[in-house]
Amino acid sequence: MNILAVLKFVSRQSQFGFGFLKFLGLLLFCLKLAKIKAVINLFSFNLVLNDMSEKIYLSVVVPLYDEEGNVQELHKRILKACQAIGKPFEIIFVDDGSKDGTVKNCAGLSPLTLIKFRKNFGQTASFDAGIKQAQGEIIIMMDGDLQNDPADMKLLLAKIEEGFDVVAGWRWQRKDSLGKKIFSRTANLLRKILIQDKIHDSGCSLKAYRRACFEDMDLFGEMHRFIPALLELQGYSVGEVKVSHHHRTSGVSKYNWKRAMKGFVDMISIWFWRKYSNRPLHLFGGTGIVFAGLGFAILIWMGIEKIFFGYPIATRNWPLVGVFFVLVGIQLFVFGLLADIMLKNYYKGQGKMNYNIKEIIQN
Repeated sequence: MNILAVLKFVSRQSQFGFGFLKFLGLLLFCLKLAKIKAVINLFSFNLVLNDMSEKIYLSVVVPLYDEEGNVQELHKRILKACQAIGKPFEIIFVDDGSKDGTVKNCAGLSPLTLIKFRKNFGQTASFDAGIKQAQGEIIIMMDGDLQNDPADMKLLLAKIEEGFDVVAGWRWQRKDSLGKKIFSRTANLLRKILIQDKIHDSGCSLKAYRRACFEDMDLFGEMHRFIPALLELQGYSVGEVKVSHHHRTSGVSKYNWKRAMKGFVDMISIWFWRKYSNRPLHLFGGTGIVFAGLGFAILIWMGIEKIFFGYPIATRNWPLVGVFFVLVGIQLFVFGLLADIMLKNYYKGQGKMNYNIKEIIQN
């Protein structure tokens, strides 16, 4: 019996010892795991710090459409200009459904982000896609025909550093055909009358923007020319610098009368937004009151002639003109009311208001 008791006691102790050893082993394993995790976290933190230190400063966005003869030289010049600036950068090309070897010639170019459209959507759509892809604090846009000089980017950045939100290039010595110059100068004259922005050359694609400019902006139609005007309406500061301009050496110009017409229509849209985006009732309602007042005046005069002078009005057209003016005036006023309601619903649905806050300072 004594031997059996001893054996049981030894067995219990050995089991306890074995469990204790298992516990110690598990504890050591957990400590090693925690140590490895700490090392991994430290490594990840260092990666984040490195990534923050290498945050992209400059994004260069270029739309391309059948520019196979320019794309490689363009990338070479942009790369050289960005390296001279000495800050982290990225180059974004947007192929707008090219039918030639533009995409093929982009192969092997580095660094480069290439966005390929399924078909030709237009220059404005290309800029919009490039802007949404860009990661830089400053976004510079230019044409892909080598008529804009990438070396001028430093001039735009220097102006940005002065505190401007937008800096537009001014092709003060243009190297275009006579027809294109006439189109451009006519458009600039109309733009100054309707939009009244402060730049000389809205058609120059070489422009620099702070990233904050595009937080609530989507581009449609041919509106890339009027981005500075749109941003100026929101309170952003707009500057301008003289830039060089070169003859096209390869490919053909994509500018024609159709694009000019689209640009004019977009200009009218900008004019409306500039003057009446916050108060459409003032435009339509005011015009409606004028028409209705003129119509009532005609009808009153017809009534006076009929009652006091005995002139017949059944054979005259003026009563119909008066009624027409009154109806048009009422319709315009109602349209203004509906537009005002729709605009308020638009701002509410977008979660924003018709003003833009630059910063809030608390002392």
